[in-house]
Amino acid sequence: MHRNKILVELYIPLIEKSYDLYIPINKKIGTVKKLIEEGLVQLTDNSYEIKEETNFYSKETGLVYDVNKSVRETDLKNGSRIILI
Repeated sequence: MHRNKILVELYIPLIEKSYDLYIPINKKIGTVKKLIEEGLVQLTDNSYEIKEETNFYSKETGLVYDVNKSVRETDLKNGSRIILI
């Protein structure tokens, strides 16, 4: 159904919320992070602050995802769990 997207679980400790999101596999991690953070600003009525040092981490391994790699170039797949900190 969604061949160009994967479903991931995103946890954001800063606001203590989790979201299930479809993310495009052909976009760079940095682009996906920016789009998600812009959405979080809107969802939280501007209480979420976008910071350059924020990154995606694997919930399983704790490793950081390179913002210059596309989602396809990482180990992310349907059902992956990531953290935004």
